[in-house]
Formats: sequence, C-alpha cells, structure tokens
Amino acid sequence: MAPAPFLIRRLSYCRTNVIAHTYCEHMAVVKIACTDTTINQVYGLTVALLVIAVDIVCISVSYSAIVRTVFRLSSKEARHKALGTCAPHICVILISYVPALFSFFTHRFGHNIPLHVHIILANLYILVVPMCNPMIYGARTKEIRRKIIVIFQEC
Repeated sequence: MAPAPFLIRRLSYCRTNVIAHTYCEHMAVVKIACTDTTINQVYGLTVALLVIAVDIVCISVSYSAIVRTVFRLSSKEARHKALGTCAPHICVILISYVPALFSFFTHRFGHNIPLHVHIILANLYILVVPMCNPMIYGARTKEIRRKIIVIFQEC
C-alpha cells in the first residue's frame, strides 16, 4: 500500500477536497481528482486482487493441511472438535472479505450503487469486523457464550 499516497499526491484536485466517505479510502480520494486517474485505478484494482488472491491461496493451503490432519485423527469426537474450531475462523473470513470485495469493486464498477450503501459496507469491514472478532472467537468459551446468550435474551 506504500505507493498509494505517492500516486494520490501526483493528482490535481480542481473541485472540492471533501470526500464523501467516513475515512480516507484511496479510491474515494482518487474520485475527486480532475486529472487522469488510470494509474491509480489500475493500481487499486491490482492490489485488491493480489491481496485477495494471495490470501485465498494461503488460506486454502492451510485448510487443506488442517483437514488432512483432522481426518487422520482416530476419534470421531476429536475430529468434530477440531473442525468446530475452524468454524469461527471461516465466519470471520466471510464477514471480512465479502464487504471488502464489495467496497473495492463498487469503486471501479458499481456506479449505480447508492453512496450510502457503499459507505455502510466500507464501515462494516473497517469497524464491525474487528469488533466482532473477540465475540466470534470468544463464543467458543463456555462462560463467554453463556453471557452472550443472556445479553441477547434480554433484548
């Protein structure tokens, strides 16, 4: 991500310098430039795709090794417990990547997506996912799970 500030710095801004976003996202800043932004757009899309592709490859390799090891366990209970431990991680991956991908691609291709929808989803992957991580992983602990259930039953 280091080149992004330098790529943004070379742009000129002849309109407003206020972005319609809650944080300084690369493509939100690029959209207010009045010069050619092709390099920034290609860079942003390339980085997004590379990060996601590398992540998917690494996660797939890791999970294939985990699944292979788990199915070599002798006890059915041990296999079930080991696979159950992977479930929170898969949930975090899904709630992280789906809004992030949506945000990355709507800047480039989703010109008909309302701005408020884009901002809400961008905030989702920046704020909500990190806040949910402790709850998702902590739900495996019996004491924390009981407290979460009590809280939701009171609502």
